[in-house]
Amino acid sequence: MRLTYHGHSCFVVETADARLIIDPFLTGNPAATITADAVACDYILVSHGHEDHTGDALALAQRCGATIIANFEIAEYYAAKGAKTHGMNPGGAFAFPFGRVKLTLAHHSSSLEAGLNPLYMGVPCGILVQADGKTLYHAGDTALFMDMQLIGRAGIDVALVPIGDNFTMGPEDAVTALDFLRPKFAVPMHYNTWPMIAQDAAAFAARALHSGHTVNVLTSGQSLLV
Repeated sequence: MRLTYHGHSCFVVETADARLIIDPFLTGNPAATITADAVACDYILVSHGHEDHTGDALALAQRCGATIIANFEIAEYYAAKGAKTHGMNPGGAFAFPFGRVKLTLAHHSSSLEAGLNPLYMGVPCGILVQADGKTLYHAGDTALFMDMQLIGRAGIDVALVPIGDNFTMGPEDAVTALDFLRPKFAVPMHYNTWPMIAQDAAAFAARALHSGHTVNVLTSGQSLLV
């Protein structure tokens, strides 16, 4: 499994059988180093409805013929726009041709077009992907919560955790999350996209190491093997 970071919470995951993109926010993402037109994918995994996570989902689904995997409300929303979708909900799992996907809890909100009449887009989720004998956990946008201890029972190889604060947990809570999840290593996300979520990822990695956790800080466009 090969993992490539594209800024904010967007990752491309290449397995032996498919190419996945998680939370495809490239257009309008100041941290992205590629455009949505440069991405090819077979599946699109969406953690929740906010535009900084769903941004290019529909365009990618239409151009690539990719299937959007998300909670039921998000899946139905994009299905009504003509996309191929697979709806799920927290606690549910499904075996896709590339591997198994399970949605988990996340503590956040989920809507589109926020303002006077926001569209409710179901509950926010974390995402567990099991493929190529590896387990990846994308926490989505979330606060720290105790049930991360249960999620960690999946035997996580890499945990993608938000550290930006204000909208999600910050570095201190993210280290506690790693205490609960016990991944082989972690990658920070959802930080430094805008001033409101500015964080020092190197300082987070050092704090995590002091607690016995390995953190790999990726720059946008950088890849690693899981």
